[in-house]
Amino acid sequence: MMTSYEDATRTSKSAVDSTLDSLTVVTKGLQQIATETSEFGKRSYEHQMAMLEKLLQARSMDKTFELQGDFAKSIYQSWVSQTTKFGEIYADMAREACKPLEQIALGSYGRGVEYTRENSETAAKVAKADETQVAA
Repeated sequence: MMTSYEDATRTSKSAVDSTLDSLTVVTKGLQQIATETSEFGKRSYEHQMAMLEKLLQARSMDKTFELQGDFAKSIYQSWVSQTTKFGEIYADMAREACKPLEQIALGSYGRGVEYTRENSETAAKVAKADETQVAA
């Protein structure tokens, strides 16, 4: 009986530790996303200011339209690149955050299998003992 209590305590401690490990990974991932977002905003602002300077120096409408087209294309490419980077960060964060929880699930499964095996063996022994008593 005491073994079950100790196993439950150990399992609970392991679950809490794994959950904390998982939350640590998520926190680091969110910090990385916040840093990336801030840097992306800064780069976008600098890019926009450079574009504004070029537009102010443009001498013809054709040049203005060309600059605007180039700007739209570069801002789109930058956005796609940043979105891809965010997707990779989120995927890595999810993968790493689940690893500690996977260990809990696999450990619980293994303990469940062992518990079932022990109970099956005990039930088989009891049934055999009953058969022996009935036969005698």
